[in-house]
Amino acid sequence: MDVGEVQSAVAALRAAHDALAALSVEGLTAAEILGVLDDLETLTCQLPVQGHRLLTRLQAETTPKALGAKSWRDVAAIRWRISPSEAGRRLEEAALLASRQTLIGAPLDPVLPCTAIAQSHGLVNREHVAVLANAMSRIPPAVDATTRGQIEADLVKTAMSVGPKQLKDNADRTIFLLDQDGPEPDDTERARRRGVSKAPQQPDGMVRIKANLTPEAWAVVAAVFAKLAAPGMCNPDDEHPCVSGTPSQQQIDDDHRTLAQRQHDALMTAGRSVLESGELGRHNGLPATIVIRTTLQDLESRAGVGVTGGGTVMPIRDVIGLAARAHLFLAVFDGATGAALNLFRARRTASLAQRLMLIARDGGCTKPGCTVPAYGSQVHHAARDWADGGQTNVDELALACGPDNRAVGPGSWTTRINADNDVEWIPPPALDTGQVRVNGYHRPERLYRPPDDEVDEPDADIRPAGPEPNAA
Repeated sequence: MDVGEVQSAVAALRAAHDALAALSVEGLTAAEILGVLDDLETLTCQLPVQGHRLLTRLQAETTPKALGAKSWRDVAAIRWRISPSEAGRRLEEAALLASRQTLIGAPLDPVLPCTAIAQSHGLVNREHVAVLANAMSRIPPAVDATTRGQIEADLVKTAMSVGPKQLKDNADRTIFLLDQDGPEPDDTERARRRGVSKAPQQPDGMVRIKANLTPEAWAVVAAVFAKLAAPGMCNPDDEHPCVSGTPSQQQIDDDHRTLAQRQHDALMTAGRSVLESGELGRHNGLPATIVIRTTLQDLESRAGVGVTGGGTVMPIRDVIGLAARAHLFLAVFDGATGAALNLFRARRTASLAQRLMLIARDGGCTKPGCTVPAYGSQVHHAARDWADGGQTNVDELALACGPDNRAVGPGSWTTRINADNDVEWIPPPALDTGQVRVNGYHRPERLYRPPDDEVDEPDADIRPAGPEPNAA
């Protein structure tokens, strides 16, 4: 098929939309409006089919690396300004519903052929497709291909007459009848499902953790809790908390914490003990410890917040309390530092002092849209690559996560330091949509700094909130 024909068809599709948009709908009756909305809903259900075809063809034609991206999800998220989760959803849907080819080019049906046909006719919507894909993924492996195909056909037929909720109920019932006893315990499946994850930090500073532990992992945690979460142990309300040995009877009697609170305090004590031991070594050039950035003004006023290298926001009171108990680095900008921050060409890797200053300045990966905090970032020669004569000076370096750091190169992403000393990321042509060049995620206060022509000393009532310009 000629590219001109494809472009003409897309242009006709857009022209049809513009023609419809130019028409008045004021004279339509309720029944007529519903009929038009029905047609539009059918078209909405059908349009993703073309995206599936094109995404599949794009994946056969090139690679994410050739386009300057880390993955196909990265390509979609950057090119069309969608979230990574939405990009992943579209790619997964295309993998299931687009026609495939063998290695020698022979055509293959989609993974879910019945669902693909229904979508191409506009008979199922996005929510139906998600339910169908999830249901088919849960069918036990022992079920043969013929039965699997019949189950899909039956579920698609159901989807054509009910909503997603009813479809899910029907799918759950079908799968339950297939395997009423559930899967046998399996080490491989347990290993696949293991994990610990956290939700975003809440407005009050708390962080929710969700864990799915293997029996072995829970045995380890349970042993730690048995000791450190016992009544009287690791109680922050005690003047001298008992963190080893046996607590006194008075400490036990005065312990009014719940079991959940004791386990929380036990986990913090165990983690602090590991960090203080020094046995974790180094990570991305830094000792495995807590790094907190704040401002001198906040420390002096005992107000404000500090931000850890992992992106956690902490009240300044907690920062000061943590500093009194543990070995950590406090990076404070207020003038100058005594450590050498310019190494020129003497060495390629950044020093400890430089890494600390970069954590305080950048907060995390500097590529726009990247949320990887400082703990997961490497030091990148941003002004000029080391291979091109770049120097290891702190004002020419920047933080970048591993994948983004490796994405920089000829024909791909490039970086530079602008006049405001911000790190700009220039995308390759295939991913350049005019998007922002500077990442404001880790340092949102930079978005509100006054313009260069603003008076030096604004009135107190209009002074921008946040850290002073020389603080990080």
